[in-house]
Amino acid sequence: MEDSKDAVLAQVEKVQAMNLPEEAQEKLLLRATGGLSFFNISKMDLSKLGEAGIAANLEAYIQGFSKDAREIFEHFKFNEFIGQLNDANLLYKIVQKVRQTDLSPKAISNHDMGLVFEELIRRFAEGSNETAGEHFTPRDIVRLTTALVFMEDDDALTKPGIIRTIYDPTAGTGGFLSSGMEYVHELNPQAVMRGFGQELNPESYAICKADMLIKGQEVKNIKLGNTLSNDQLYADKFDYMLSNPPFGVDWKKIESDIKNENTLKGFDGRFGPGLPRVSDGSLLFLLHLISKLRDSADGGARIGIILNGSPLFTGGAGSGESEIRRYVLEADLLEAIVALPTDMFYNTGISTYVWVLSNKKAIERKGKVQLINGVNLCGKMRKSLGSKRNVMDDNDIATITRTFGSFAVVDARELDKPTEQKSNRGRQSANPKTEAPKTFASKIFNTYEFGYRRISIERPLRESYQFSDERINSLRFAAAR
Repeated sequence: MEDSKDAVLAQVEKVQAMNLPEEAQEKLLLRATGGLSFFNISKMDLSKLGEAGIAANLEAYIQGFSKDAREIFEHFKFNEFIGQLNDANLLYKIVQKVRQTDLSPKAISNHDMGLVFEELIRRFAEGSNETAGEHFTPRDIVRLTTALVFMEDDDALTKPGIIRTIYDPTAGTGGFLSSGMEYVHELNPQAVMRGFGQELNPESYAICKADMLIKGQEVKNIKLGNTLSNDQLYADKFDYMLSNPPFGVDWKKIESDIKNENTLKGFDGRFGPGLPRVSDGSLLFLLHLISKLRDSADGGARIGIILNGSPLFTGGAGSGESEIRRYVLEADLLEAIVALPTDMFYNTGISTYVWVLSNKKAIERKGKVQLINGVNLCGKMRKSLGSKRNVMDDNDIATITRTFGSFAVVDARELDKPTEQKSNRGRQSANPKTEAPKTFASKIFNTYEFGYRRISIERPLRESYQFSDERINSLRFAAAR
């Protein structure tokens, strides 16, 4: 093992001695390391950095990583962080603390490390989100959405030699991409899942890229930038798409780019059906995902997207929002909408919905839309995490997925859920309201039943004529015009 490592290092030193341009050197380094996109060619490690000059040594150690790994440190502005810790005489202590912590698989299982990673991401998300519309997606919502998107293809995903692509245009820290890959690999360990994504926030992008790097994914498929104004995967189509776009965030900064694409390209672009109001860009992400659907002749594709109530209800007939909804329904892309409980996200308690879309509907689903009311399928958390007070357990998720999978109508049935405990503080009502039972239901409608038109009814102008002495006198003495 040591001999092979020394041989690799010898190859690396030869490449470095050539003084080639960075891009050419990186290609040769990849070849020298056996195609690894994540490696470190430094002869140091955390135990050899020393206390004197540790800042310079740590920076040199980081520079020994491969290009993709170095980019992750750069987006976190890690050099500035090193300088701050060094100035406070804390850098050596922290490096030693990290070095001495046993993070091996024997000490911490993959599952436990995942929980630690998730908690760190949640705390990072709470501290970095600049707007209330940007959310880190909780694990229970990720599991539900992933199951809804993949469950129809379980048979196909268990066959040998399967290669599938998964895409998230608002990749964040990569939670949806990771969950989708895990779901497929549980069904078929031999399946090849290729993750694609784009993220606007540099730090979230860095975390997503690190996650994909560790999983051995092609990190070049993860892009940094605004998906709506600069789609860096414009030529690609995908098998599965999962997304939790920001809620209620305006698109004023990119308004000209969006309107130009709508005007110049029409239906040849992404936004042909129409544009929503500038104050909320949620439906723009929906149209973007629809444009990425793999053609039905090539097997089709499926989408799972989390939206708030605004895309469902805003805009009258003829408005941009209404025209987008009409396009989705008339193209028969919408399979189901699932209403989720409130207080499910870490920094907002608003009502949310999972939309499931596909261009390869089963025969019984054609021309139909299933509405599932899952607002009561949750339990209270022992301790709130920000605004997240409710959580969906495996039984709650299974109830929704079974109902969706069976395409069944479920009349409102009472759930075995405990009633909410009311506070006994303050004045108590003499006639307290009886709490309504918690129910679950599923309805199926024809797509045309959602259509409506707004008709303006005009009538002739009606003047009131009445002769009286007072009115005649007012005209008689009125000033001449």
